[in-house]
Amino acid sequence: MAEKISTIILKVDLDCHKCYNKIRKILCCLQDQERITTISYDNKNNIVVVAGPFDAQRLCCRIRCKGGKNYIIGAFKAPCDVFITFADERSRKQVAIKKDNGKTVMVPVFESLETIAGEVSIAPVPGKRVEHQGIKIELLGQIELYHERGHFYDFTSLVRELEVAGEIYERKIYPFEFSTVEMPYESYNGTNVRLRYILKLTIGRPYAANVVEFRDFCVRNYTPLPTINNSIKMEVGIEDCLHIEFEYSKSKYHLKDVIVGKIYFLLVRIKIKNMELEIRRRESTGSGPGTYIETETLAKFELMDGAPVRGESIPVRLFLTPYELTPTYRNINNKFNVKYYLNLVLVDEEDRRYFKQQEITMYRLQETPESS
Repeated sequence: MAEKISTIILKVDLDCHKCYNKIRKILCCLQDQERITTISYDNKNNIVVVAGPFDAQRLCCRIRCKGGKNYIIGAFKAPCDVFITFADERSRKQVAIKKDNGKTVMVPVFESLETIAGEVSIAPVPGKRVEHQGIKIELLGQIELYHERGHFYDFTSLVRELEVAGEIYERKIYPFEFSTVEMPYESYNGTNVRLRYILKLTIGRPYAANVVEFRDFCVRNYTPLPTINNSIKMEVGIEDCLHIEFEYSKSKYHLKDVIVGKIYFLLVRIKIKNMELEIRRRESTGSGPGTYIETETLAKFELMDGAPVRGESIPVRLFLTPYELTPTYRNINNKFNVKYYLNLVLVDEEDRRYFKQQEITMYRLQETPESS
């Protein structure tokens, strides 16, 4: 179900730099906290229109508390109820995503080049009519960097005009269809970046803020088994103290795969206390000096507890199913990367840590009916 959009109108002398900067500072401060989705500045009429799925009464109170009480001239709820539904929603696979307010909702899953169809229901408030300047629905693929919160980079943008300017007196249904939509990237919700797909319905209004509704959906793209999947063999050591060799059976893994390998101890002259294997996800956003890197340890698997001896080999068998992994993302729209690493960690009796890291490639394999 689509969220209800509220609107607040502020009267501001936008030609006054002091007034403009004051209201802009207030709204920027509240934007993330109060789920403001759009802020429109009308210089001609000296008004600022704030819209989003927020609690209008609460937001008005917070604007007043921050010194903006003289600017508020109206807080309005949408003049109609709007619902966006997908044609095959009941039969299509659903996954959970987390919304901006922290709540989890179920959304349908699509693949690239599928047709996305459905209908929009618009029902005016009883006894009211909705005058509009046109109704349109957009399919958007967007990237949002969290250090630029509220600013979206559109990499996919399709529009369908549902109706020209007119009036709505009673509930109306508008079918829509986007045929064989190219959606090259998977949905992703990370630490510093989000890649999302949405349907955005806009009812243009002549004398008030537009009515805008959003409907999320998820995109998952599947990859066949790689024709070449080389094993990983590496050596690590400290001269005259430690020399180990590790081997993993392959370098590319699907999300429900098993990591199989062996660790060989060729030279051991330090007292090893334990050894573990970590799965790490490294997310990088931006470029150059403005690059943000976030590394997260998703799994820790103890391989050995106690001191190894020369010539000993330790088997590795780590199932990936329990962990929340995604495919590897490489230079997505020149905005971000997500890479995965196997990190082998040894700890000696003095708690010194020795490690060796190796990148692996993750991909999504088509699920069978039993596994889905």
